[in-house]
Amino acid sequence: MSLGNVSAKIITEFVITGFDTVENQMATGVAMLIVYVLVMLANIANIWFIIMDKRLHKPMYLFICNLAVVDMVYSTSACPTMIGVLLAGCKTISYLPCLVQMFVFHLGGVMEMFAIAAMAFDRLIAVCSPLRYHVILTNVRTLLVIVLLWFVTSVIVTVMPATVIPLPFCQSSLKYILCDYAALIRATCASPNWYFNMISIITFFLLFGTFGFICLSYFRIVISIFKMSSKNDKKKMFKTCFSHLIVIVCYYCPLFIRIILTRMGVVLTLEERHGLMIGAILGPSLVNPFIYCFRTTEIRNKILRIAPNVEPT
Repeated sequence: MSLGNVSAKIITEFVITGFDTVENQMATGVAMLIVYVLVMLANIANIWFIIMDKRLHKPMYLFICNLAVVDMVYSTSACPTMIGVLLAGCKTISYLPCLVQMFVFHLGGVMEMFAIAAMAFDRLIAVCSPLRYHVILTNVRTLLVIVLLWFVTSVIVTVMPATVIPLPFCQSSLKYILCDYAALIRATCASPNWYFNMISIITFFLLFGTFGFICLSYFRIVISIFKMSSKNDKKKMFKTCFSHLIVIVCYYCPLFIRIILTRMGVVLTLEERHGLMIGAILGPSLVNPFIYCFRTTEIRNKILRIAPNVEPT
């Protein structure tokens, strides 16, 4: 944490240089813009379908709405900046907006873990205690859980601006593609090791805590399914959980791949790290709404009723 002899600067804006080595910035920016628009439209459509149909005002769909909001917050925290750099050459970002972007970006990332874990709890109750499901999880309790998760996540992420703001900055150039914690810490005059170790510990507990909870939930779910005597009940329960399992894979796989590669000593270039980060942001945010549109019977049938000449299943 020692700053030593440093020459601090008064920084009013930062320059994002993470895309400087990208050869075809225009094509990359257009592709990112298309994916981002699809993310926003698909998630807004999911929320709209659920809000407009009172039959979908149930705990499971409230969790789906929450996940859609999280996906929009997560992708919006990063994509407009990256698209602006690639398509318009707007590489500068002011100090305060940069801090806000850092907070919102990490808020979305952590909240994604909690949202997926909360949905695992929902599936656990639905499969293991179906008769008591609506007693345990009412709409009011579900909303309280969602609000509590946002509050806890905000408190956790507040550690980042709280540790960055007091530090003096020695450079205004950010090597990364957006204002995340790592980019800002490396721009300060402080040695980054202590700060990176602190965030690594927090990330470890969050990542493996939520993933461990999800694994335990599905272990209990699998046991309950195997105890069912009816094949139709087993099939129904599997279909109930399948969409959520895809969401889990889409979110956690990129994270674990990056962790495993790092622990194996594989040195990733800055471009490869940026690619994994963009994939981790846009991949799940794009896949999630389409999964729930086409895998959830009520939402799929509502879409099919809107489409002409198509009979709902």
